[in-house]
Amino acid sequence: MDGTPTPRIYLGTGGYSDTDLLGTLYPAGTKKTDFLREYARQYGAVEINSTFYAPIGQKAFAGMIDKAYVQADSELKFAVKLHQDFTHARKGTSEHAQAFLNALSPLIEADALAPLLLQFPHGFDRTREHRLYLANLVSWFGDYPLAVEFRHNAWHTPQVVDSFKQQGLIWCSVDYPKVSGLPPSRLIFTERTGYLRMHGNNLNWWDAMSAADRHDYRYSEAEMQDWAQAINNQRQHFDTLYIFFQNTVNAHAYYNIAMLRKALEEFGFEVL
Repeated sequence: MDGTPTPRIYLGTGGYSDTDLLGTLYPAGTKKTDFLREYARQYGAVEINSTFYAPIGQKAFAGMIDKAYVQADSELKFAVKLHQDFTHARKGTSEHAQAFLNALSPLIEADALAPLLLQFPHGFDRTREHRLYLANLVSWFGDYPLAVEFRHNAWHTPQVVDSFKQQGLIWCSVDYPKVSGLPPSRLIFTERTGYLRMHGNNLNWWDAMSAADRHDYRYSEAEMQDWAQAINNQRQHFDTLYIFFQNTVNAHAYYNIAMLRKALEEFGFEVL
């Protein structure tokens, strides 16, 4: 061994409240109020998506810490998606950002905060106006690890990746379906912490009537093996990697996480 610490990989899902996970991740009959406690016993991180739709207060986050840390005796990490006002409506302000961060204080105090996620829509192209808006937005959250997902191809350039490295921003890598209009699926590290979102390969992405329809896809063992190999190929570029499966519909994520965990452990990663 060369003394280099083993990279640590956290696996989890986008949200923890999908009832499709009953009977797999959650024992049949588990109450919704107990989902997070059960989740925290099995996975190392969760991506909170509900904050995208409506703000969550301190009390709710304190309750999450109680369920995960006290009741489940875990050290679950929480990635938190920023509200759509910041990314889709683009009417966020520094005051709005401060209020969002204040609500997160129970996570921050428990050392439970994983990166914050900014997920920009397909219509957020790389104009001068959008670049200036992004610079402001990044400055409001400057003290916290920030992962940024761009769905418009114009951002997927070496120049933008280099600027992320200079600014200490985390490039949000994504596995998208292989359909026109979405960026290619690539694993990119701009920081020692990486972030990867697994969307599946449902080719009906643009025609799907809901997010659940869009994510109705179960990866094969071979696909998970390929991702484990891709991650292993870049192991010198990261210390920590968060991977969140969005395909909780039909419990696909439950089976895919088990596949990926096994493949990553075979490469000698510490998998949580």
